[in-house]
Amino acid sequence: LRAYAKPLCTVPPEASVFDALHILAKHGLGALPVIDAQGKLVGIVSERDYTRKVALQGKNSRETPVLDIMTREVMVVSPATRALDCMALMSTRNIRHLPVMDGDKLVGVLAIRHLLDEIIAEQQYTIEQLESYIHS
Repeated sequence: LRAYAKPLCTVPPEASVFDALHILAKHGLGALPVIDAQGKLVGIVSERDYTRKVALQGKNSRETPVLDIMTREVMVVSPATRALDCMALMSTRNIRHLPVMDGDKLVGVLAIRHLLDEIIAEQQYTIEQLESYIHS
């Protein structure tokens, strides 16, 4: 899963939502880990957070800090977590992004599209192996 967890972009909790949106747009991301001054993961902020907690409530993204809209209860996985396990977690929790933690260190963020690509590649490999076995 490490290959899908790069590049790593983060945002501090005191940053404006507007600034976070610029980072998301610049890097084509759907969510950003929120890292405090001590380097600790304290939340995650997503496009979904923006639409539901800023745009739909008539708040100003330039004046609203990320701290006010971020998701604080963040589900995380390790680099060793299997793609199917990540997908199951995302499905049951209705989330689209999972921070990847190696101990206390944030090493990346997985998006659901990364997991779909991984699962499809694994299934394609299995199909090719079965076809090869059948034809031999």
